[in-house]
Amino acid sequence: MNLTYTTVRSAKRKNLTITVERDRSVVVLAPVGATDEAIDRVVQSKREWLFEKLQHAPKYQGRPHAPGKEVVSGESALYLGREYRMTLTSTPEGGVVFDRAFFIPQGDRLQTRQAFRDWYGQQAKEIILPRLARYAAELGVKVAEAAIVDNRLRWGSCTTKNNIRLNWRLIKAPMSVIDYVIVHELAHLLEANHTPDFWNIVRAKVPGAEKSKAWLKAHGQLLEEEI
Repeated sequence: MNLTYTTVRSAKRKNLTITVERDRSVVVLAPVGATDEAIDRVVQSKREWLFEKLQHAPKYQGRPHAPGKEVVSGESALYLGREYRMTLTSTPEGGVVFDRAFFIPQGDRLQTRQAFRDWYGQQAKEIILPRLARYAAELGVKVAEAAIVDNRLRWGSCTTKNNIRLNWRLIKAPMSVIDYVIVHELAHLLEANHTPDFWNIVRAKVPGAEKSKAWLKAHGQLLEEEI
């Protein structure tokens, strides 16, 4: 059986690591000096382990577009880890208003969902990005660029150019979980691999890191739903 994988090289990386993503793709993170032949030898040596991982049931059952909830009065939606009721009504400037409940502009199904999606994205920028800046200052790391993105496969990422990308869907999670993802990505600016030193950094800044990690594993699919 053929084993396909994607290689991502980084000047900051000293060791080669192999990950199996949520979509079952295999990604090899390697130092810039690692040759294709050397990388392939390592991957082939891990074939048995990789095929075992690939045969596991997916973390989230395969639904490329999670259905989510209908945007109707009386239904509820997640925000910062809590469920709040939705009411369709007239709102200022046709946008979503939050006041211990969601007040959503009336419209067709696509319009109401898009209004909600836009509101979530704006809240993510206003709440998550300042917390990222605060934790970066506390850890003494410099982020070249921070952005909220639409990514169904990762909660966050740290690029080789010190750019941090965070999934807008995190705004639905509890603040402790948001902080865990933020610190997890920032810690990569200090320690590229998931070494004991890396996890010590994360746990030192987020004492409940293990609980937040478990929360994402248990409830991540709820965040990925449209609403």
